[in-house]
Amino acid sequence: MYARDIMDHRFHTLKPDDTVLEAVKQLYSASQAQGKKIFGLMVTDEEDQLVGMLSMYDILLFIQPKHIHIWGEMEDLDPGDLFDERLESVKRVQVKDLMSTDLVTVTPYTHVFRVVDIMIKQHMRRIPVVDDKEVVGIIYRTSVFYSLLKKFTDAPDIGG
Repeated sequence: MYARDIMDHRFHTLKPDDTVLEAVKQLYSASQAQGKKIFGLMVTDEEDQLVGMLSMYDILLFIQPKHIHIWGEMEDLDPGDLFDERLESVKRVQVKDLMSTDLVTVTPYTHVFRVVDIMIKQHMRRIPVVDDKEVVGIIYRTSVFYSLLKKFTDAPDIGG
């Protein structure tokens, strides 16, 4: 079993100049279209080549105020107002300012056990599948797990 056997050919992408607001809308739209929650998207340039990844985690990390740990100690501070102001300012930030650029990819011919190894060791939820610089799919951790589970449960009874 190889990456090509378990990759999802349906994927959604962002452009580096998209705003975080557009990215959040695209995450929601992708989740609706695929019937499952999508937590990260690939970022491609004008030639549709992979240049980054943006995840919900990247956005949440950016939204979180740096000194949030002292908010509970400051009685004259309304966290709700500060949070609303922070969200409003983040809407205009561009994807290129938050996206991860240290990318790990696999090819369609990468064995599934190598994919599993990468996902486990690097704590990855998704891996882009790239063939000759072209994005051809994406592999989600759940897809790997359920593909292996199906193979395991479809195996002939070998004793017992």
